[in-house]
Amino acid sequence: MTISHRIRNRLGLGLVAVSLLSGTALAQDMPAPFNNPGDVEIALVRYLSTGDFFQAYLSGVETQAAALGVNLRVLDSRQDAALQADMVDQAIALGVDGIIIQHGLTESMKEAAQRAVDAGIKVVAFDVNVENQAVPQIEQSDRDLARLALEQAIKDNGESFRAGYVYVAGIAPLDRRDETWREFKEKYPGIEEVAQFGTMDNPIANSVANQARSVVTANPDITVMFAPYDEFAKGVKIAVDEAGLTSSVKIYSADISTSDIAAMREPGSAWVATAATNPAVVGEVSVRALAMMLAGEDPGASVIVPPTLITQADLLDKNITNMEELGSNLPQFAHADVATPDWMPLPEGRE
Repeated sequence: MTISHRIRNRLGLGLVAVSLLSGTALAQDMPAPFNNPGDVEIALVRYLSTGDFFQAYLSGVETQAAALGVNLRVLDSRQDAALQADMVDQAIALGVDGIIIQHGLTESMKEAAQRAVDAGIKVVAFDVNVENQAVPQIEQSDRDLARLALEQAIKDNGESFRAGYVYVAGIAPLDRRDETWREFKEKYPGIEEVAQFGTMDNPIANSVANQARSVVTANPDITVMFAPYDEFAKGVKIAVDEAGLTSSVKIYSADISTSDIAAMREPGSAWVATAATNPAVVGEVSVRALAMMLAGEDPGASVIVPPTLITQADLLDKNITNMEELGSNLPQFAHADVATPDWMPLPEGRE
C-alpha cells in the first residue's frame, strides 16, 4: 500500500503530538517542582576537578540532571577553598534551587553551606563534612573502600609487612579512609608503617611521584604501598616503576578510571587492587538526593554508595579494558539502587 506524503506527514505530526503529550503526562506525574523541570536550577560547586574520577563524577551529575530536565550550573574552584566558598555565595545570589557541594574543606564550607540553608536553598555535600544536620552527606562508604583494599593486602601479603602510606589530612574521604588504616594497624601489629607522605598539589600524581621517589629510595624494603586515592596510586606507580621495584612492591588504592585500568593491566604492574564506586553513579546519586529534597522528601542524613573490590586478576581474567566493560562484567559497579523513588527518572540504561 502506498502512503501519500500528506498522509505520512499527518501521521508524523500525530506521533510528535503523542510524544509531547506523553512527556507532559510524565512531567505532570512528577512532584513539584519537577512538574515544570525547566524552571528548576541546581548548582554543582567543585573543589577538586583534576583526574578521571572527577570528570566521571561530573558526567554523572550532568546525565542525571538531563534525565530530570533541570538546568545545571557548574562552578569550579580548582582547589581554592576561599573561591569555593565565594562560589556558593554566587549560587545563592543566582537564586538556584539546590546546591551540590563537591569536596572541599570543612572550615571553609561549613559557614558557606549554612548561608545557603539560611537562604532556603536545599544542599547536599559529597565527600566534605559541612557539619550541618540540614545537609545530607553523599558518601562512597570510604571506610569500606579502605577496608576492601586492605583486606586484599592482607590476603596477598600476610599479616606482617613494611608499608608506605599516602595521606593528606583535612579531606573528608581521606580522613575516613585513614580511620580504617589506623584500625588495621591496631588489628595487625605486624604491619609497620615506615613512611607517610602525600600532597594535593597539582598535578597530584606527578607531585606524589616526586615524594614517592625519595620514600622508596630511603626505604627499599617497603613491600606494600597503601595509596587510597587513584591519583596517589598513579604517583606511587611512577616512582616504583622508575626505581625498578615493580616485582617487590604491591600498590593498593581506592577509586578507578579507564586510565587506572590500563595502568593495572600493564605487564608486571605493581598496582594490584583497588576498591571503588563508579564515580559517574556517585554523581547521579548526588543529583537524585538533591532532587528528593527539592520534592520535599528525605534522602537520609547519609546517602551511601556501596563500593566494589577490583583486582588486577579480575581485569586480566575478564579482559576488562575500560569503565564500560567494568560495569558490564561487574553489574554492582554499574548502578546503585540508592535515592531512587518511584517518580525519579533515571538516565538511559539505568532503569
